Amino acid sequence: MPDVSRVGDDNLEAGRAGPPPSYRRRRAVAGAAAAGLLSSVLAACGSDGGGVPTLTWYTNPDSGGQAEIAARCTEDADGEYVIETAVLPREASQQREQLIRRLAANDSSIDIMSLDPPFIPEFAEAGFLAPVPEDVAGRVTEDVVESAIEGSTWDDELVAVPFWANTQLLWYRESVAEAAGLDMSQPVTWDEIVQAAQEQDVQVGVQGIRAEALTVWFNALIESAGGSIIEENSTDPSAIELGLTSEAGIRAAEVMNMIATSGTAGPALSTANEDSTATAFEGPNGGFNVNYPFIYPRALAAVEAGTMDASVPEDYGWAIYPRVDEDTPAAPPYGGINLGVGAFSQHPDLAYAATECITSTENQAYYFVTNGNPASDTTVYDDPEVLEQFPMAPTIRDSLELAAPRPQTPYYSEVSGGIQRVYHPPSSVEPETTPEAATELINAVLRKEQLL
Repeated sequence: MPDVSRVGDDNLEAGRAGPPPSYRRRRAVAGAAAAGLLSSVLAACGSDGGGVPTLTWYTNPDSGGQAEIAARCTEDADGEYVIETAVLPREASQQREQLIRRLAANDSSIDIMSLDPPFIPEFAEAGFLAPVPEDVAGRVTEDVVESAIEGSTWDDELVAVPFWANTQLLWYRESVAEAAGLDMSQPVTWDEIVQAAQEQDVQVGVQGIRAEALTVWFNALIESAGGSIIEENSTDPSAIELGLTSEAGIRAAEVMNMIATSGTAGPALSTANEDSTATAFEGPNGGFNVNYPFIYPRALAAVEAGTMDASVPEDYGWAIYPRVDEDTPAAPPYGGINLGVGAFSQHPDLAYAATECITSTENQAYYFVTNGNPASDTTVYDDPEVLEQFPMAPTIRDSLELAAPRPQTPYYSEVSGGIQRVYHPPSSVEPETTPEAATELINAVLRKEQLL
């Protein structure tokens, strides 16, 4: 059986400050519920096989929210099933590797999986996901942001259940934008915020590290320019046509180079990630930052801890992701977690019933407020408690409606790895040569002629 000692494991992403007081009050309740769940899990695992079916939900690390939802849904099931949770490794690539290996061995203990959206096509194409029943598909896509539906779809079929959805906003210091004369109630371009940052001698925070964050940034640039990393998709890797050398691909490279060489991206752009750029945004040179919503509760927690003056988050403003071109709407990053049901589960019907409970409006609102993970359910953004904790919630919802998933392909690891190799460091990107070099490398990797 899974390692139930990890149920409710308190995992915050490395380097991020803890949640504000209201988060911690709810965490105490979650911890008690998780403890109760652990007892029920042990009882179920110790039964002789004639007891209540036990569903194992493999979760990504969080602050105990998924364990609490599992406890809630176990109670709501009224003896029909018990949900136990097992926590996967922190890194998304390690989560993928562990699940892929076990599913390749027809592991029947995997009932529900919290899946990073870019890996869903690979799982689906390999036959590792149980088909989503038609009636379930109809219910779990009601009032759901389009980006989360796209991220749960492969080959024109819903193959996973949308759970929570994440996106990056353009965060800015209101004092800086005012001094620069920027009207942040209207869409702004990368050119405009870089010019404003240069005039005000502040930084523009972007993630330039050789990691998934770099692919996220580049994908948002090319999609915002009207193109895609993959122009023609296929399950045959030799038939995939990349769009890196298209007009949109070249434009994306121009913007990346412009930001990297503008003097506004900070001295450590090549190692900058979400946490380091959030830290820079909190400092005296903070001006603009494209980042996830975690930076808001992080700042409030720092104020409460006495390590940040309250005037800092009071100066925070937020807007939709910057545009590449003035007349083309931005396509912000889309991320989050969707739920897959294992193809070898002994209880797929119960597992899908459980996913409907897990992704209910009530549970998504709870997860947003207590763990800071935005909902895929649009109705959650009208919840008074959500709006109190996250006053930027309507902007998050609007961003998710515009957001574009990363390339939907079973070969995502190869595509993303190639981009990270060639477009790093961002200051070395040349619009005339980098797109072609990346295309050649990725095609060679897909044809198994070269290794990353």
